[in-house]
Amino acid sequence: MRYQKVVVGRGGFPATAYFEFCAWLTYIPGALGLWLRKMFWRRLFGSCGTGVVFGCNVTLRHPHRVHLGDRVVVSEGVILDARNVDSEEVIRLGNDVMLANNTMISCKQGTVHIGDDVGLGAQTIIQSTNNCPVSIGNDTIVGPRCYIVGGGSYNIDRADVLIRQQGIAADGGCVVESNVWLGAAVNVIGGVTVNSGAVVAAGAVVTRDLEPNSVSAGVPARTIKMRFAENP
Repeated sequence: MRYQKVVVGRGGFPATAYFEFCAWLTYIPGALGLWLRKMFWRRLFGSCGTGVVFGCNVTLRHPHRVHLGDRVVVSEGVILDARNVDSEEVIRLGNDVMLANNTMISCKQGTVHIGDDVGLGAQTIIQSTNNCPVSIGNDTIVGPRCYIVGGGSYNIDRADVLIRQQGIAADGGCVVESNVWLGAAVNVIGGVTVNSGAVVAAGAVVTRDLEPNSVSAGVPARTIKMRFAENP
């Protein structure tokens, strides 16, 4: 059944029925909805820590491939799409991760791993495709409307084939290390590493690696200064 394959991620009536019941709970507002989702949603996931909170109108795809640490907050309108049949650990969120309203983590044959004490601002999109993983380290701040992607570009070398048929270019994925601050609406492109302690100004487009403890801005992002005279 296509619905089970694309949405639930598992076959069989019991798994589909339980998923449907939990999907219905996503629309219940207020304290009752929070309590019901806390009670019943844990079983959907590959693993789910203690103190996890789920807002309403959350969309899940293949939730058994999603692993949540302790005290994770999944706010209203969040999308967790873990459609990668090659892995049972597609999306992993560490302890004390907060996903603000309408953020999306999308994996289509990719993986996204996020460390502890990370906050994703509202309407942020993290996308991993074509086995190009995205990794975000501990204690990182991601501002609203950011876009972080691994495998986000199509091959375009052939004139005799439609672009959409040429496939996604393998870029090795994207790494945002620990203690990084991405301002609002920052784009981080696949194949890039944002090293520990870096700060990226709002609206920047990161197309190459950024040094540790650097401050960068612009399109494309360039280092404008270092946070310290010497690395501490």
